[in-house]
Amino acid sequence: MTSIRSITFACALLASAALFAQEPPGKKSPSVSLVAAPLTTITRGRPGSVPLTFRISEGFHINSNKPKSEFLIPTILKMDAPTDIALEKTTYPAGQDISLPFEPTEKLNVYTGEFTLGVKVRPLHSVVAGKYKLHGNLKYQACDNAACYPPKQVPVEFEVKVIKGPPPVHHNPAQSPHIHN
Repeated sequence: MTSIRSITFACALLASAALFAQEPPGKKSPSVSLVAAPLTTITRGRPGSVPLTFRISEGFHINSNKPKSEFLIPTILKMDAPTDIALEKTTYPAGQDISLPFEPTEKLNVYTGEFTLGVKVRPLHSVVAGKYKLHGNLKYQACDNAACYPPKQVPVEFEVKVIKGPPPVHHNPAQSPHIHN
């Protein structure tokens, strides 16, 4: 009997904790959203950079890609690309150092407002010209001036237009100065 009571009590405790964990009406929850990514044209075989701009809800910040403490969760973009398009590098902006009222001597490196990542994409030489959609997720942890919230992910999707590019230049081989009969 005591084990059934214990289980019932634990379930009731979890249910009440879930109710209290919900945000009070009118309070904004932290969010990060992708601003519509531009269609970027890239010549096959050559790298191109795709700018991805993200917007953080007002009153919140997220840890930068390189937070100052190993205990803080960095912002990371993970992308999946078609097999014939290589993702070479993601460039993160420098974060802003801030201190919060509850710990004014400790600096945090964060993003606020809007920030832009650069994704270097290189279509292979064999890629057929056309539009390609790339998918991924931005992983982040949002905080306000009083607390941090559980880590989240926001889906990321953008298109690149791959073009053939100019044909290769062929040079004539050197001609012999001798006259042949």
